[in-house]
Amino acid sequence: MAESRRRQAKRPVSPMLAGPYGHPFHPILVTVPIGAWTASVVFDIASHIVGDPTFLARGAAWLIAVGVIGALVAASVGVLDLFAIPAATRAHRVGLIHMSVNLLVVLAYVANFLWRQAGGGPSGSVGAGPLALNVVALAALGVSGYLGGMLAYRYGVRVADETTQAEGYASDRPTSAGRTG
Repeated sequence: MAESRRRQAKRPVSPMLAGPYGHPFHPILVTVPIGAWTASVVFDIASHIVGDPTFLARGAAWLIAVGVIGALVAASVGVLDLFAIPAATRAHRVGLIHMSVNLLVVLAYVANFLWRQAGGGPSGSVGAGPLALNVVALAALGVSGYLGGMLAYRYGVRVADETTQAEGYASDRPTSAGRTG
């Protein structure tokens, strides 16, 4: 029973949308919001160091927007991966928590973007409130990333089975019989 559940979680619900077996799209797509939101924190902090901080404050706001768009795309594929996980399992529970934390993170970043646009948009260095929200949201994203890593690396969701993985460790050198093994 557990073996069939594991096999189910490794197969995509829709290979065209979620990525082929052993090569899911979700981990590739999450790099966009992670990178954009991390860079936005760097821009926020840098806006307190430079002489003319407005360009960094504006850049941080647009990086937040890029991250939100990227997160929505990644989530649309991630939910397909969640559907592949059998219900009433630890992996499914972790997947639901991962998704819930990510939804809260996206909502925090949408609120942060809107906060920054109030009053005509960013001017000067980023205020303490939006900076703090940015840091807290990024920390929550780290928690969610830990859970996503647990899904992939501990529970093997959308990861190829061991037999398929073994192909990568077969020798490329000919054996004594002239075959590769």
